Amino acid sequence: MSDFSIYHNPRCSKSRQTLALLKEHGVEPDVILYLDTPLKPVQLKAVLAKLAISPRELLRKAEADYKEQSLADKSLTDTYLIKMMCQFPKLIERPIVIKGNKAVLGRPPENALALIKRA
Repeated sequence: MSDFSIYHNPRCSKSRQTLALLKEHGVEPDVILYLDTPLKPVQLKAVLAKLAISPRELLRKAEADYKEQSLADKSLTDTYLIKMMCQFPKLIERPIVIKGNKAVLGRPPENALALIKRA
């Protein structure tokens, strides 16, 4: 089991680039295909804590589900947004790279280098 994990979508170019960058630096992360196995709310809360961002900051606002679920509504609670991201995992920005209690979004992929330097 690796010290690193990546929440990965193989169809996403940034996700593929981030995974390749990790491997170029000798990191073989645990690959989590979050679209195939959606996160549970408690898992997503833990990821958000490691990223140190709010649920709204992790939302992919260009996704059809974002519009269809009316998630632009600023009155929606964090709990509700987390529930929607678990129900519609395409809403989750990717890739997410985790090492220990820290995480980064791989946008750009070079963001992952900060975690490698700590390794």
